[in-house]
Amino acid sequence: MSEKNSQNIAKLIIGDRSIDLTVMIDSFDRPAVDIRNLFAKYGVMTFDPGYTSTASCQSAITYIDGNKGVLLYRGYPIEQLAADGSYLEAAYLLLNGELPNRRQFEQFQRETLHRMPVHEQMIEILRRYKRDTHPMVLIESMVTALGAFDTDCDVTTREGRNRVAINLIAKIPTITALALRYIQGKPFIYPREDLGYTENFIRMCFAPSDGAPFEINPIIAGALDRIFILHADHEQNASTSTVRLAGSTGVEPYAAISAGIVALWGAAHGGANEAVLGMLERIGSKDAIPAFLEQVKDKESHDRLMGFGHRVYKNYDPRALIIKKESEKVLANLDVQTEQLDVAKELERIALQDPYFTSRQLYPNVDFYSGITLSAMGFPVHMFTPLFALARTSGWIAQWKEMVDGGPLTIGRPRQHYTGPTQRDYVALDKRD
Repeated sequence: MSEKNSQNIAKLIIGDRSIDLTVMIDSFDRPAVDIRNLFAKYGVMTFDPGYTSTASCQSAITYIDGNKGVLLYRGYPIEQLAADGSYLEAAYLLLNGELPNRRQFEQFQRETLHRMPVHEQMIEILRRYKRDTHPMVLIESMVTALGAFDTDCDVTTREGRNRVAINLIAKIPTITALALRYIQGKPFIYPREDLGYTENFIRMCFAPSDGAPFEINPIIAGALDRIFILHADHEQNASTSTVRLAGSTGVEPYAAISAGIVALWGAAHGGANEAVLGMLERIGSKDAIPAFLEQVKDKESHDRLMGFGHRVYKNYDPRALIIKKESEKVLANLDVQTEQLDVAKELERIALQDPYFTSRQLYPNVDFYSGITLSAMGFPVHMFTPLFALARTSGWIAQWKEMVDGGPLTIGRPRQHYTGPTQRDYVALDKRD
C-alpha cells in the first residue's frame, strides 16, 4: 500500500475548542482526515449517512475516479483487463496484487478447476427448497453451507486463507448453475477440468439434459468472461462493505461472503439491471421514448430512468462502454433482432443530448446494457443478480483477505446521532394516565 506520509493538520473548531486532526494523503494525492480518535478523545462524532464521505478502511485493491470515469484494479485500467485478460487473471490480480506469469496462472487455473465440484450433500440443500424459490436464496444458503464441507482450509494461516479464496471462486459458478437447473427442473451438469472457467459455467447452465453434444460459442464465452471481469470489484460498495463489516467480527469467510450476497440482492444494487430490462419493455418502441423521458422529468410521475447515473461516477461508467460493445457483438453473432437494444441505444442518444440529464450528471452505468446482453445469452431475468454475485465473489474474498491479512481485526462499530428522548423515569402501568 502506497499511502504517502503527511504532516498536514486539519483544524476542527467546535465552540471555543480547537481540535487538531492528522490529514492522510493517498496514492492519488487525495486527502483524508483521520478521525479515529475523535470520539474517544474529544467526545465528538461525524455525521455521514450512507458513509459517502467516510473511508471505512485502507485498501490497495480498487481505485475509482468518478469524475473522470476511471476504474483501476490494482492500478490496471479496467478497459485493458477486459480487452486482453481473463476473469481468472483478474481474480488472481485482485487476490495477490500482481498479474500472474504463465506458470502462476496455469497453477491457479488448474487448482480452481479442480475445486469446482461441490459435495453431493450440498445438492440436498437445494432439494429442501421449492422450485420457485429465488436463486439468490439458494445460492446464499449453499455458500453459507460451504464452510461445513471445507475441512482443509485453516483461515488462521495465510496459506489457508488463500485456499478459501480459491475454493469460493471455484465453487460459486457450480452453485449458481445448480440453482438455475434446479429451478428449471433439469438434471444437474457437473464441471469438467478440460474446459475453462467460464466455458464450464456455460456448459453447466445450458448443456442438454440428454447428454447430447454441446458446443460452446466462443463469442458468448468471451463476452460473459468480460462481464465477469467488469463486475469483479468496485471499491467499498454496499455489498463489499457488508463483507468487511461481517468479517470484522471474526466470522468465517463463507458467512461473510454470504452476507455480501444478501446485500447485493437489493434492487438498488445488484438487481438494477433487472429494472433496466423492465423499463425497456415498458417503453416498447423508439417512438415512445420522448414521451417516457417527459414522464421521467415530471416530479409527480413514478417513472425513473433506470441504468443512468451512479453514486460514484459523475461521468460515463467505463464498464458501460465495454458492455455496450459486447451486447452488439453478442446479438450480431446470435443473429438476434431485438428492439430492446435499439430502444436502449436511442434512449441513450436522446438522454445524452438533453440538458436535464447531462446537467444532473446522469450517464449510462454498467447495468444499462448488461441485462440485454445476458438475456440474449439465454439467462432468465431472475439469474442476473446471481451472475453479478458470481463475478463479485473474487472481489469480496480479496477484500476480506486484505482485511484479515493486515490484522489485527478492528470490529466495525459505527456511531449514531441520537435524536430520541433523554433519560426519563419509568411509571408503572396502573399509574399512567
